[in-house]
Amino acid sequence: MDAGGSAYAFTRGAGPTSFETDENAIEQTASREKSLREHLLDQLHVDVVEPIDRVIGVHLIDMLDETGYLTGDMDGVAQLLNCSNEQIEATLERLRGFDPAGVFARNLKECLAIQLKERDRLDPSMGKLLDNLYMLGRHDFASLKRACGVDEDDLAEMIAELKALNPKPGLAFDTTVVQAITPDVMMRSDNAGGWIVELNTDTLPRVLVNAHYYARVSRGVRTKEEKAYISECFQSASWLVKSLHQRANTILKVAAEIVRQQDAFFAHGVQFLKPLVLRDIAAAIAMHKSTVSRVTTNKYIATPRGVYELKYFFTSAIPSAGGGASHSAESVRFRIRMLIDAETLNEVLSDDRIVEILRGEGVEIARRTVAKYREAMKIPSSVQRRREKMLERRPNRP
Repeated sequence: MDAGGSAYAFTRGAGPTSFETDENAIEQTASREKSLREHLLDQLHVDVVEPIDRVIGVHLIDMLDETGYLTGDMDGVAQLLNCSNEQIEATLERLRGFDPAGVFARNLKECLAIQLKERDRLDPSMGKLLDNLYMLGRHDFASLKRACGVDEDDLAEMIAELKALNPKPGLAFDTTVVQAITPDVMMRSDNAGGWIVELNTDTLPRVLVNAHYYARVSRGVRTKEEKAYISECFQSASWLVKSLHQRANTILKVAAEIVRQQDAFFAHGVQFLKPLVLRDIAAAIAMHKSTVSRVTTNKYIATPRGVYELKYFFTSAIPSAGGGASHSAESVRFRIRMLIDAETLNEVLSDDRIVEILRGEGVEIARRTVAKYREAMKIPSSVQRRREKMLERRPNRP
């Protein structure tokens, strides 16, 4: 692998090959107030540990408008990541617990409901009020009292509670600097079953050392001090150019190795995230783990499945039952959910049965781990699921 180029090409299953050299990149940041997106991403990093849900979360955060409302189509996200709408909705429900209360709502009713739920004030009467906001808009208080089943004093109190909520929670954050993320690395298919990974030339600084000017100035020096000063300036400028070049190559080298190792995710979808830690990348490219950590923070790659921070591709691993390649914890969770989603009343899977199925598929996992993953995904026990399916099949009686 040659680190000197600005692009890498991959053939699936093979290592990268570098080609022509270009300019190099350096990150430029400005001091400013935190944006809504940054505030939510900070919470995502802390509160959501599953990389699959993190990847989904990034897409949902990017679908918010400046007021904090969700725009766009969930089907598009599911198609882009090759996962179910149910998993998108489950992640969305988790994100609705983020601060500020009311974000990720699709409309005003949902926004207010999220805030009321957080305050433990979303009772049936308040729900009826939210269902009939149009009556509130036209001051039809008589109809509202009948719809909510409350008297005049209760209605006045409920309306006062609504007025205390924030209908546009996202506006509490900085909206003066609104710009799309500019990726540091670009990735695209090479139309032959592989990938091309290259630096984004739009972000590369144009830093050059004018050797002719240096030579001309050097000819005019009169003292040793002047000569030493000019030589020091030239060396400092040359060092800067070399450092920028090396930094850009490091970003490209790390990104290229991540793409190589996470090839299945880009080819088939989010459930194919491979177990990956910083040490894996560091060992593959002969760099220190701290360097990989630094490079993958606040560095973005544009891929056919969206724009991601490089660190989103690191995840935990579960051993293989046959001693082969390990499995990511996220892909195992995804498989557990798929098995449960496919259940019928006559075949509701116990945790022990799920363990048997997974071991048959080469995943070495303990029953308590299956139970932990199931509970983390808010999936009830097999007894509860069987009872719910029986209730669903029971005909309604007058």
